[in-house]
Amino acid sequence: MSTNNRISHYFVIPLAILLIAAGGFGYWKSQHDRLPEGIAMGNGRLESTEVQIAAKIPGRLAEVLVDEGDHVTKGQLLARMDTRTLEASRAQAQAEVQRARETLAANEANVKLRQSEKLLASQELKRISQLAQRGFASGQQLDQQQAKFSTSNSAVTAAQAQVAAARAAIVSSEAQVAQLTSEIEDSSLRAPINGIIQLRLAEPGEVLGSGGRVFMMIDPSDQYMNLYLPAAVVGKLTVGGEARIVLDALPDQPLPAKVSFVADKSQFTPKEVETRDERQKLVFRVKLRLTDPGAVPQAKPGMPGAGYVRTADVDWPANLQ
Repeated sequence: MSTNNRISHYFVIPLAILLIAAGGFGYWKSQHDRLPEGIAMGNGRLESTEVQIAAKIPGRLAEVLVDEGDHVTKGQLLARMDTRTLEASRAQAQAEVQRARETLAANEANVKLRQSEKLLASQELKRISQLAQRGFASGQQLDQQQAKFSTSNSAVTAAQAQVAAARAAIVSSEAQVAQLTSEIEDSSLRAPINGIIQLRLAEPGEVLGSGGRVFMMIDPSDQYMNLYLPAAVVGKLTVGGEARIVLDALPDQPLPAKVSFVADKSQFTPKEVETRDERQKLVFRVKLRLTDPGAVPQAKPGMPGAGYVRTADVDWPANLQ
């Protein structure tokens, strides 16, 4: 046998073995992937509820207390905004409250004084009127006393208006204090849920506008996958029905799930979604939510995979149990 023939012989046999193995693997995979009657699937990506934590009040970020990957609990302090300007404004508003209360006290005392003057003028008017009826007082004296009474009555009305204005000033100043206190409290950014800090988007010293994002956190206890399925499948699903999610990274660990949402209206297939039948243009969104997200810590949001649903009362195949 020539040298060239021997070399060809060495290459042909391994290549033939490789082709046979590839064919066998392809046949096995086609059989493995074939779904039994009553089971449907769709491609998707594992997702988790995301919460954006942002500054409500514009200002400078003073302190950041957590980092990416940290587990946080509901109500935990995550960051603080610089509140020195707000605290100075609140101190000024509190001083205005105190000043308005002092003004109120003075005006209430003035009302009592004016009421006493009115009472005296009223009594004097009554006496002069009686004297005038008997001829012991002139009409001019009666007119003068009537004018004094009218003046004292107007003074009481004016003093009462000053009291009302002072009370309104107190309410306004207290509202200002309450608003500034609320803004100071809102400047302490706290976790709204138990979760994990996924992104840290700002650093101490940065000036943020209203709505400036500081963190993005996820809720690991709420993980789900959106599927887009045709009407023939969706029409046989019910919310609460059992489902399975199989991630590409964990092909041998089917994750138990439930059908938590079925859209009432169809939509065009999203561009990023691959469907088995590209002619299937209108699909319905179906959400599968993991029933025990903590059971497999390796399953993380963002991992691609497939979701499986049952369209009939059948048992799950062995690879999905």
